[in-house]
Amino acid sequence: MAKEKDKKRKKKPLLYPVVFMIIISAVFTTALATLNAATIETIEVQEAVKNQRSVLYVFDQNVPESIEDVQTQFDALVIEDTIKDISYYKASKDGELIGYAFPFQGSGLWGTIWGYVAVSPDFSQIIGVDFIKHAETPGLGGRISEKWYRDQFRGIDISDNVDEIIIYRPSDGGNADAITGATLTSIAVKNMVNDEIQSLLKEVKGEL
Repeated sequence: MAKEKDKKRKKKPLLYPVVFMIIISAVFTTALATLNAATIETIEVQEAVKNQRSVLYVFDQNVPESIEDVQTQFDALVIEDTIKDISYYKASKDGELIGYAFPFQGSGLWGTIWGYVAVSPDFSQIIGVDFIKHAETPGLGGRISEKWYRDQFRGIDISDNVDEIIIYRPSDGGNADAITGATLTSIAVKNMVNDEIQSLLKEVKGEL
């Protein structure tokens, strides 16, 4: 009898931590689920506004600071549509067509790079390029997000059907600068944008 009582005493102390951990886990899981449900709409709004900012940027438009102003300007200038199952944005201002913007993605050094590219109404030049999501190394390949790098693609001629639209200096015909110390990311971005524009020219030029 004494041995059985000792066994029961040993089991009880072991049971308490287990029950305690189950309760704590349940409380935190419920709290996280509640927090996620409460913030999911805000996260979706922030993501949508981030994309709207990017689209306005590639159309070379002033990008407001506040969320409300971004949404207002986007709605006033941009229409989203599809052609041949390709999503695109059409921007007009004061009754004049600004151009077309297309989402793109491709492989970077450490993962997929997502962005937008906008072209003029006659598909003769790039209006702008932006990169909205990537996993490139901060301070190196991550500098593709810096304004100086993105701005240099504005106005690049794409009217001629050439193999390479973007060419890094100092090569002959160079029209853009690679990022020092991030050769592989620079090459990946160049190839990605070149391939995307060439694909767009083949698919939708003459259809819009």
